[in-house]
Amino acid sequence: MSTFSIERMQLGPHEVAVLHDASRARTVRIARRGATLIGLEQTVHGAVRQLADGYRDAAELDSRPSSRFAIMAPFANRIDDALYTFDGKEQDLQPGVEGAQRASRHGFVRGVDFDIASQRLAQDGAEVTFATSVIRPDAFPGYPHAIDLKVTYTLDANGLALLVSMRNVGDTAAPCFFGWHPYFRVGDSAVDTWELQIPAKQIVRVTPGYIPLPDERAYQPLDDAPKELDFRNAKPIGSTRIDGAYAGLVTGPDGRARTRLRDPASGLGINVWQERGVMLVFTADTVTRDVRRSVALEPMESMSNAFNRADCAEVIRLEPGMERQFRCGVEIEC
Repeated sequence: MSTFSIERMQLGPHEVAVLHDASRARTVRIARRGATLIGLEQTVHGAVRQLADGYRDAAELDSRPSSRFAIMAPFANRIDDALYTFDGKEQDLQPGVEGAQRASRHGFVRGVDFDIASQRLAQDGAEVTFATSVIRPDAFPGYPHAIDLKVTYTLDANGLALLVSMRNVGDTAAPCFFGWHPYFRVGDSAVDTWELQIPAKQIVRVTPGYIPLPDERAYQPLDDAPKELDFRNAKPIGSTRIDGAYAGLVTGPDGRARTRLRDPASGLGINVWQERGVMLVFTADTVTRDVRRSVALEPMESMSNAFNRADCAEVIRLEPGMERQFRCGVEIEC
């Protein structure tokens, strides 16, 4: 008999899919609004530990403070001045907006109610697929493309996995790439005593507005970077403030790069894995609540402002009729 189950619940007006793994005492909760993960629970010694520092109620799910666990598509993080050029055409994601108010972040689907396209329950796991076709020409200023987006969450013996697919259903090539914006909490203390390990060779250098520097100037070898930002070997975060991407990710024999976060006091740890791209790390120093009480570990298919970078052009280009997938996930150690 399977130890996995799937049910539905409500968070105010929002429908939530709940995946259970009884044998490992784990529960995952994902809201249709934004296909947003709002709970990742692990029972340890009879006590339920909440590893996801996500939205706590329907009001937060509606207002989306700090973009917690956002599905970021068709682009992740920032586009410089909300402008980009693709196939010779300049696009403005915020027409009519001027000055400091010009900011385009995290894509278009955070406030979208996805459809639950399918669910599957088996001996080896439980999965739910969320889908939306909201990304269409004229739906969003500056993005005249049609992308079908699917996000499949699978809970199995290995933990939680995400499989994201983007299919270009339009008539022209489109720029698109995926990112995930989760915040994790592995202990009750501030993040300073938690241990972090990032399997990267480089950090991404940015402007004061967090836009990566042009061309190869964006990539700084960790051997030449500030020592406090070098987490190739696991060490406590300490007082270090981190808000940037790591590149040149090193994968293991299974093709996955694992960023590790662990609290020595609780013994709880997580590994956020991805197969390619960059890992953006944020120690939650500027969030609206619970400053430095969680760490955002954001697997991204490409870096911020990729729509404007020649070195990202091949990665983000999706031809008509083609589909691209991105896989990432979370392993729990306790």
